[in-house]
Amino acid sequence: MKEAASRTLVMEKAVYGGDCLAHSEGKAVLAPLTLPGETVLAHVVEMKRNFAKAEVDAVIASSADRILPLCPYFGACGGCSYQHATYAAQLALKRQVLREILTRAGVELGVEIEQLAAEPWEYRNRIRLALTSEESGEVRLNYRGRRSHDMIAVEKCPIAAPVLMDMARRVAAWLEVNDRAIEVAELELFTNHDQSQVLLTLFSESNGAVPGRDLEAWLTALQAALPAEVVGIQLQLSDGSLTPQILAVSGSDFLTYRAAGVEYQVDHGAFFQVNRRLVDGFVGMTLRDVAAGRSAWDLYAGVGLFARQLTATFNEVVAVESAPVSLAALERNLAGTSGRAVAATTIDYLRRNREERQPRPDLIVLDPPRAGLGDDVTLLLNAIQAPALICVSCDPATLGRDLAALTRERYEIESITQVDMFPQTFHLETVVRLRLW
Repeated sequence: MKEAASRTLVMEKAVYGGDCLAHSEGKAVLAPLTLPGETVLAHVVEMKRNFAKAEVDAVIASSADRILPLCPYFGACGGCSYQHATYAAQLALKRQVLREILTRAGVELGVEIEQLAAEPWEYRNRIRLALTSEESGEVRLNYRGRRSHDMIAVEKCPIAAPVLMDMARRVAAWLEVNDRAIEVAELELFTNHDQSQVLLTLFSESNGAVPGRDLEAWLTALQAALPAEVVGIQLQLSDGSLTPQILAVSGSDFLTYRAAGVEYQVDHGAFFQVNRRLVDGFVGMTLRDVAAGRSAWDLYAGVGLFARQLTATFNEVVAVESAPVSLAALERNLAGTSGRAVAATTIDYLRRNREERQPRPDLIVLDPPRAGLGDDVTLLLNAIQAPALICVSCDPATLGRDLAALTRERYEIESITQVDMFPQTFHLETVVRLRLW
């Protein structure tokens, strides 16, 4: 249902998702691209049961924290939500949002929320762009639109490492003048700590080459035309699978990423923290004051960002990972250390541990995906009773649910740090340290 009439809204507070909240005609109204305290003229575009969504027509009274966005695509592009606010204001909004979500979940904080931040521009080490071809033959690079699946053609991205957009433009230019062995729908670029190495992944919606064309040779020709920083290219079938079909490869399967004094190998598509300016401080803060011990577990280990660091202070480190794309790199990154990789889901590993009555570890580090830990995992963690837990979360709602379950039974919060891994966006990364009662 849509309403055309505009109404005056006084924005009250920020909410998770990038909007601000107001009340009008007895109903909560969410409006994007606004700031607390502002008065705006807006029209409702979607009516829900308990709230409405609005789009802003004009800002009548602006906040002192409002600034001009740096990016010309801000507002149309769906990537950023806070470029219209000073960085200090962004951090304040995120702290407020995190505190409110955790409190509403029934978590007794007991501590102040700390924050860790770094330079808020050119920080992303990974981007994904959609490709479209014009009648003229031009290949355009696109992000997805805000609140839509519209294609927003972009020539730059101020939150991305400069090498990424440079390489993306070069790929698009090559595709414009070279016959294609397969149609490419999207591309992803991932760079290392100093932009000296780049992995390029191409995604096709078709799993077959143009008749008479060789995919491997075509990909090799593309890599030869790109700068030496592109160390490897992979062509995948874009079908949404967790284990996508690899159609062709050229060059290396991984790049080398130096983080917190350690060199990691990271494969195509493997998870790695996205903020190249913050990863060193993030690792150091997450593992600060961790006492040496006999055993530590790194659950949802990825390529071993935390596990590899823990091998310096623990006699045994178990790194549990279920994603095949990360598992190979995890095994390589732990080779020759006190760590060992376990191919399993976290829930299966914890169940097996309880059934076999293995000794509990001194420390468990958990870095789950957006879905969080869930009831079964928190139940097992409460039963295992490791003396210390470190929970890393990229979703405050699931974090609140999980912390409520852990603190209700066995644990108390020692510290909470909101890590601004995604400046200019509404996304929240949080590190919570817990100790056994």
